[in-house]
Amino acid sequence: MANANLDTWLTHMRRGDFAAAWEISDRSLREFGDTPDWHLSRHEQHVWRGAPLAGKRVLVRCYRGLGDTIQFARYLPMLHAIARHVTVWLQPALIPLFRTADGYDELLPLHDGTPDVDYDADVEIMELAHVFRTTLDTIPNRVPYFHVDPAALPAADVRRVGVVWKSGDWDPQRCIPFALIERLGEIPGITLLPLQQDAAQHPLAKEPLGTARLMRALDLVITVDSMPAHLAGALGVPVWTLLRKDADWRWMEARTDSPWYPTMRLFRQERLGEWEPVITRVKRALSP
Repeated sequence: MANANLDTWLTHMRRGDFAAAWEISDRSLREFGDTPDWHLSRHEQHVWRGAPLAGKRVLVRCYRGLGDTIQFARYLPMLHAIARHVTVWLQPALIPLFRTADGYDELLPLHDGTPDVDYDADVEIMELAHVFRTTLDTIPNRVPYFHVDPAALPAADVRRVGVVWKSGDWDPQRCIPFALIERLGEIPGITLLPLQQDAAQHPLAKEPLGTARLMRALDLVITVDSMPAHLAGALGVPVWTLLRKDADWRWMEARTDSPWYPTMRLFRQERLGEWEPVITRVKRALSP
């Protein structure tokens, strides 16, 4: 998709006009045709070329981030209802989590080679929103769509709040200094449980399924825009997501809720790079 088209597509998606965005996607598919683009990085590749998927053996490729795969897993039952067979080729770390979900016949670990499976059609998992012509009113947002038992934690008379303050290294502007997050622990009746993989206090937080079990045992998750936000939302756990001012398209514009996740609340920067006012608002919302 050309840069100008991409900018217009993003504008439509942020405003909730998904139908207009799909028209741009349709034009892009027609212009692109069947020209392969396997030379591009995986996250830049076009996989689905517009062919019908009904009655086909479909390979779902998960070429983006872990959070993207989790967010768009909601479409797998819809795909499974029309396809003859669905194979999901996904990040190995997510396979145990996906075993708790529906909508596929086979899970395969993603690797740098080619998938060892026969298929008639393939699609990148995020392209399923386009396949099904999703609108704001038709987002499949019933949660949970991963079914995980909560971890056994000691009884406590405080609210347990899981916190994540760093996203991936590719976008450090989504990260929040821990000193700011730590202020949330000053609120009476609150105890913080770090879910950050490199700083987690609980061994379960070292991989997605274990993190999911911990989240199911918590009262609330507070996280930056990263995989844990999608995981908590997909589990139906109350989650507050902290967003930079120019947030990703999926969080749309000026909303404090998310049409993708019914249990999510959004806290946005008012000025780019200023996290302290965001934490102040979160503290106010958390306070008794």
